[in-house]
Formats: sequence, structure tokens, C-alpha cells
Amino acid sequence: MKKILVVEDDPNILEVTSAFLLSEGYEVVPSENGMEAYGIFESQTFDLIIMDIMMPKMDGYTLCELIRTKSDAPILMLTALGEEDSELKGFELGADDYIQKPFSYKVLLKRVESLLRRVSPDTTDGSILLEIAEISLNTETFQVTAGGDPVELTRKEFDILRLLMKNPGRVFTREMLLDQAWDYEYIVDTKIINTHIKNLRKKLATDKIQTVRGAGYKMDY
Repeated sequence: MKKILVVEDDPNILEVTSAFLLSEGYEVVPSENGMEAYGIFESQTFDLIIMDIMMPKMDGYTLCELIRTKSDAPILMLTALGEEDSELKGFELGADDYIQKPFSYKVLLKRVESLLRRVSPDTTDGSILLEIAEISLNTETFQVTAGGDPVELTRKEFDILRLLMKNPGRVFTREMLLDQAWDYEYIVDTKIINTHIKNLRKKLATDKIQTVRGAGYKMDY
């Protein structure tokens, strides 16, 4: 049974969301604010964290940033904010996905299932270790190193890097990367890919991820 931490300051949304996830077979730990949630997080292990952004005592951005210093568990942000900059800030701090209120619980379930699937090792393609230059990616253990040093990536960053490394030299448009890294249908700004690529280049300290002007991105040999 997968364990999910749900952080939401609206008691009605918290109750309904928790009850819905429980009915779908998940173990749920609810929390009404960021400060309380961080204390819970430090004392327990979670497979997924769902959090609101605008919360008392500690907002979702701060909570996300703190969690990312200690865990790479998938983080799904819930928010009433619709501004593009707000969404990008969440991704830059390490969030894996984003859903705006009001939302369909069927859509929420699909997002949860998708994020949890990405936590499980993928050994079906026969490619366990991928290496390009000084970058190494293990598709079974989800470990990434650059120059021999371990690199912590978010789930989306890992998925994008894995796709690029499995297809060196092939150009992927932003839409293609979105389709591969987000395996469900919903509208999302392609600028999110720009942010993830920027983060990958910085974390890996590499110039192997090339921008192909007017087309997209590719992994250089």
C-alpha cells in the first residue's frame, strides 16, 4: 500500500481528498499546514506528497524546498494560482507535477498513479546503464552521476534525461518531451521543459544537452 502525505489548509478539500485516496487503496496522512506537515514528513516515510501552495505557518514553496533537501519522493502541488510564474517556481524548487483547483478527482488519481509508476524501476527496455561522456544513468536504481559524483534529480528531470540519453543525437521537440515525461493528457505550457532542461544542465554541469534552434533539444554524443 502506497503512503501519501496530503497537505491542505482547506478542511473540506483535505477531508474529501483524503477520503477519495483512501477509497482508491492508498494509505493517507492528512495535514492542515506546512509546519505540521514537515514535522510529519521527518518522522515518517512517504511514497508521494500532495501539497497546497498558499498555506499558513509555512507555504508550499518552502515546504517543497525543505523536503527536497532530504527526499526525492514525488511532489504534486495543488493550487488556486493560475499564473505561469507560480507554476514554474514550483518546478524550479523540485515539484514533479502541478494541478489547479478546482480539479477533477479522476484527473487527480491519474496524476497520482503516473507519479507513483515513475518511482518503480523500469527494467523492461533492457537498458539498465546509460552513459554519455561523464554522465551515467541507471534505469534500474534511478541513480545518476556526473564525473563520478552523484546527482539528485527530480522525477521529471530524470525522465527527460533518460529519454535523451536513450536516443543520443535525436532531436526532441518540447511537445515530444512533454508527451514522454507527462504520460497523461492535459494542457501544460511547453516553457516547463525549458526550466527542466536548464536545471539538468546546471546539476550535471554539462553542455551535452544541446538546444536545436527552432526544433527542440538533443543529447550530444
